[in-house]
Amino acid sequence: MTSSERLVPASSRVAAVAARMRALSAGLPDRDGVAVFNRVYLSVTRELTRRVDEGWFRHPHRTAELGAAFALRYLSAVEADAEGRRAPACWRPLFAARHHRAVRPLQFALAGVNAHVGHDLALAVVDTCHLLGLQPADVERDFERVGDVLAAIEERVREELMPGPDLLELADPLTHLAGVWSLDAARTAAWSAAGLLWRLRELPGLYAEFAHGLDTGVGLVNRCLLTPL
Repeated sequence: MTSSERLVPASSRVAAVAARMRALSAGLPDRDGVAVFNRVYLSVTRELTRRVDEGWFRHPHRTAELGAAFALRYLSAVEADAEGRRAPACWRPLFAARHHRAVRPLQFALAGVNAHVGHDLALAVVDTCHLLGLQPADVERDFERVGDVLAAIEERVREELMPGPDLLELADPLTHLAGVWSLDAARTAAWSAAGLLWRLRELPGLYAEFAHGLDTGVGLVNRCLLTPL
């Protein structure tokens, strides 16, 4: 365990970002697209905190640090948009569509998960490795277990936000959109991107070019996920 891992309780870093998410929720109307995703993410964070405290992860401090670095990427994007600064491209479609009445809550939730997993997760792995003096391989096992938490939450999101059978005909386009996006594929791509970013860390120009391409590519997918229905 590194010295930074010994200094604070494992879950305190995650609890701190969860507090910021709760504060964000308190200031947003329920139907706001960011609020929809924020509620989903809060449930993920609570579950992650619980499992860290229960020793579910092999290296709880590493996992908590990864979870906190991951959440901070999202919170920084929200703050940038609120302050009139340019947020990452992957988040801009959600911020632009957040009040659109023809975009469904499930679309907001999936777009947020796509931006966060497709872009932020890879960068959070790099952030965590830099902070703790590790290699990506050192956090791979807990990365996968964090992915298991996300998968359970994704299933809950689909159950809670998909329309009921009485709206099936109306919801056909929504059903199609929800069906073509895969959390498992996004997680796999995020891990591959993290490994490549780590290898490019001493080549700033190539690092920035690849990170920019990742950001814009995820943003393009979000434009599709947020098509008004």
